[in-house]
Amino acid sequence: MRIYDPNPEALQALQGSGIELMLDVPNNDLEGLANNAAAASKWVQDNILNYNPDVKFRIIAVGNEVDPNNSATARFVPFVLDAMSKIYDAIASAGLKDQIKVSTATYSALVSNPYPPSEGSFNGASGSFMGPIINFLKNTNNPLLFNIYPYFARTGDPQNVPLPYALFTQTGDFPQDGQNQYKNLFDAMLDAAYSAIEKAGGANVEIVVSESGWPSEGGNDASVENAGTYYRNLIDHVKGGSGTPKRPGKAIETYLFAMFDENEKTGLESEKYFGIFSPNKQPKYGQLSFN
Repeated sequence: MRIYDPNPEALQALQGSGIELMLDVPNNDLEGLANNAAAASKWVQDNILNYNPDVKFRIIAVGNEVDPNNSATARFVPFVLDAMSKIYDAIASAGLKDQIKVSTATYSALVSNPYPPSEGSFNGASGSFMGPIINFLKNTNNPLLFNIYPYFARTGDPQNVPLPYALFTQTGDFPQDGQNQYKNLFDAMLDAAYSAIEKAGGANVEIVVSESGWPSEGGNDASVENAGTYYRNLIDHVKGGSGTPKRPGKAIETYLFAMFDENEKTGLESEKYFGIFSPNKQPKYGQLSFN
């Protein structure tokens, strides 16, 4: 599972559970860690080492969706790589660099020319930001975390993105990209990200899909039926071992967003309804199978 800040109650609850965890360094904490190795060491001591190995940490996500072209997060851009580096050094000093990966979570808005997928790239300010990050991940054998939302691609361009293509239910007339055929939008978006990484010199950098989901209400195509279809088909696809056309033959590590509806969240109405559970802890889609 993934949590977006080191909440002590959540970390205590996870002790002894065997659940592997992705833990975020919140964007607001990046500046203080980027410029201070001692602060990064203390963050790792307080939030990782104090719980390890009772909590099975898998990945540290240093920042989420920091975007040089987005006024809400552009101010964090100068701090992401330095914060990643200092957190990595602290993890390495503890002898855990092969066990706990260190990365940052980005998203599709940074990829230029995402269609066809082979044309995907990090251009302009996104390229200047992501290039050094990709180089760091390559040199330290860490994955890139990527949030992928076919829902927003579909609702942003409904004329060109059929609903079945976004829900893994399209049965024919699949887009072709050179030798590769794309049977669903998730694979196309993921391979556009892989193309961008390759062009930035990270041909061997793996992607972990750090968020993906579909809302049950609050927007176009948002319904319990569509969301349930998306979650079930996404789970089957990523664990099925087919991979993507660019990275075939293996499962895709993927995190569902989100566990609970965020009924008090502000912003887009649909963003309140991505949970697979309601705020009263009732499952919205019956029994989702992860086996």
